Amino acid sequence: MASAFPEKSSTPRLLSRERLKSFSLLPSRFLKEKFLNVKKKVSNGLPSVLQKQSLFQVSPPELVFENFATQEVSEMVLSLVNKDKNYCHELVCLTARERIVVPIRAIGARAILHFPDQLDFSECPVKYSTQKTLLVHNIGNLAADYQLSTQSPFSVVPARGTLGAGDTMQVTVEFHPLTIGDHSGSLAVCCNTGEKSIQTNLHGEAVDANIGLSTYSVKIGKTFINTSNYTTMFIENRSNITAHFQWKTFPTEEDENEEKRRQCYLLQPLKEVPPDNFIEEEDTEQEEGSSEDHTALLSYMVQEEMEKVQEDPMLFSDDIFSIEPMEGEIKPNCSAEIKVTFKPLEALGYLSVAYCSISGRESRLPLRLRGQGQGPLVELSCRALNLGNIFVNTTYVCEMTLMNHGAIDAPFTYIHTTANVGYCFKFAPEEGIIAPGGIQTIQISFNATVAGRFEEEFQFSVAGSPTSAILTIKGRVSEPEPTLHFNVNELDFGDISFGFPSTKTCRLTNPSPVPLSFKLRMSDDGTQPAVRSFDQIRNDSDPSWTEGIHFYVEPREFTMNPRQGTIPPQGHQDIEVTLCSNTVMEFYRTMLVDLEGFGSGVASLSITARCLVPELRVYPHMLLYDECRLKVPYERKFLVVNDTHLPGCYGLVPQKRMEDTPVFYSSPQPCGIVQPHSIAEIPVVLEVQTLGEHRTSVVIGVFGDERNPRSVVLQSTGRLADIYPVPRLIEFGRIPALQPNSQTFTLFNEGLVPRDFRIETVSIWGAVFQGNGLVRSSHDLVCICNISISPCVRGGKILQYSI
Repeated sequence: MASAFPEKSSTPRLLSRERLKSFSLLPSRFLKEKFLNVKKKVSNGLPSVLQKQSLFQVSPPELVFENFATQEVSEMVLSLVNKDKNYCHELVCLTARERIVVPIRAIGARAILHFPDQLDFSECPVKYSTQKTLLVHNIGNLAADYQLSTQSPFSVVPARGTLGAGDTMQVTVEFHPLTIGDHSGSLAVCCNTGEKSIQTNLHGEAVDANIGLSTYSVKIGKTFINTSNYTTMFIENRSNITAHFQWKTFPTEEDENEEKRRQCYLLQPLKEVPPDNFIEEEDTEQEEGSSEDHTALLSYMVQEEMEKVQEDPMLFSDDIFSIEPMEGEIKPNCSAEIKVTFKPLEALGYLSVAYCSISGRESRLPLRLRGQGQGPLVELSCRALNLGNIFVNTTYVCEMTLMNHGAIDAPFTYIHTTANVGYCFKFAPEEGIIAPGGIQTIQISFNATVAGRFEEEFQFSVAGSPTSAILTIKGRVSEPEPTLHFNVNELDFGDISFGFPSTKTCRLTNPSPVPLSFKLRMSDDGTQPAVRSFDQIRNDSDPSWTEGIHFYVEPREFTMNPRQGTIPPQGHQDIEVTLCSNTVMEFYRTMLVDLEGFGSGVASLSITARCLVPELRVYPHMLLYDECRLKVPYERKFLVVNDTHLPGCYGLVPQKRMEDTPVFYSSPQPCGIVQPHSIAEIPVVLEVQTLGEHRTSVVIGVFGDERNPRSVVLQSTGRLADIYPVPRLIEFGRIPALQPNSQTFTLFNEGLVPRDFRIETVSIWGAVFQGNGLVRSSHDLVCICNISISPCVRGGKILQYSI
């Protein structure tokens, strides 16, 4: 390679003795040792070939200085030719008084590599490769076959090669410390010249870089088993190096190596399988090979497995936790997002630790992983059942439900028990799978053979859940007694509307082992049937709209369906209780049960209610009919507004007509029901009988509120009938000029007397048509209108008529 230094001459140099003294093997003093080596070699004598032929020639062989003056310098040229690498000679100078000997040593061509005395890496990140490049120059005059070597944590590239005389090359020294602190070493340089190697001192200090985890503990919330949940954290690189990271299982490299040794040890027995183990398989071995072949094969397989163990990076591996990505690189002053996934297999608390091995940090960074596995969330619809009084040898059946509030399937199994009266219970089904968000109805049947009180616990185990669902059932077993009981303690109807039936349902149960016949009755109830609003609206002339309902006896406001019947053993009967109140009051009644052959009032049920009349409003207070032709019907509508939460019943009280009544009114729908928070309409048809203005009072009653009828007014004006045309506008459109065109219209007389009329058309050109006639009462007359206009004339004409 081309040299960066000035080319050196190969002319021999004269060296003084002082420069040939011994020195330490540093590159800066290597040249001096070169010269010392030459001296030693010369002192050992010349080769035998020198005795036959001189390899060192001097010309001229003798120097003679003539005519020289004292104290002056005289010069002559002495030529030395060295035909060997190294040679030693003496130049003898004779004078009349003394003999002067000048030693002459010739050093042949040498390879000399120029290295610095010391290479200092200063502070470097631990577990990170820091490189420095040296420019090496062969300042000798012979090609150098070199070999470079150093010790960990230092390395050098290239480690060997050839460098020509005067050439240069780059040598890379790498510092990769595994522990923090000061590290020292040496770079040894050996050449093919046979001299001792030279040493370059190496030094570096390893420190922890500013690299860490955003958190050293990750906790993942409750996660259903066999499902996954995840969270994220970050590896933060605040240094100026590119950091490579790996997630490891073990905290240190020593622990990893110990694990590898353990795994290799477990493989060792396979290598030492005795031949006796193959005796039983002799026939097979004769077909497939000898036992030695099997041993060799097994040895080879074991060796392969051991190599795999040694090559295993021992990355983090866990059945419950996983990390992504498992390894990667982080640029300077950047961060890497790490996803931690948790997938529990059981409803347990899990704890694990992953170790982050990363460039720039001596110790692996621990990340503690925590998670809680959640099994199926199964609950009972009720944790305790009180069966009350149960008769001996009587089968009692009830139901409860298992509810899965979780997000995974819940397999359940009933755990049988024989303690106390547990054997008397049966559950169906005893096992099954409940889908997420689903329910499973469990039928419980109980048939006791011994009387007495009991309280038992029954368990349903749920796969994946550490705890069972426990149901406590208690009750009392006794000898049969005729009795009935309701499923509720009270029937509360709340607010009900006057005349509107309201129905509630209850259940009458017969727990005894014999059938029971019953009759129901209501305390303090009347006998005359109550009036329902649906019946009331059918009769607008009923005086109860304004005077209220008149009962001869107290009304029967409660009805029960069925009122009597027979309930089989362990059976029940659903009872519908209907209240239609015709009394504005609060009810506190009792429904009694009489048993035939046993007694009256053996069971009772309290009933409460409050009867109200909704406040209805009528709009408008005055209904305007304006001008009305005599004896012609006109229809307008009243609005009935119900702003309450109860339905209401209303009715327009019929008109009491006299011979001289000036205005007649009626309604096609005088009565109706307005629902809660709704509006109903009452159409009112009015016929004015006499001329003039009229104000007619109308009464609208509310069923149940006879003391407060709604009074409204109908305002109208009676007048005679008019004559009017149909249509009121005649459109001729575009018509030919100077040609007659005609259109028809009709005059209607809806009055009771004939009417005379006169018709004329008026326009800007004056009257163009005239006509008159007579229209009889309640008749019409067809009229024809003819028109003829001049060219290019547009205009309109107004038809006027007079009576």
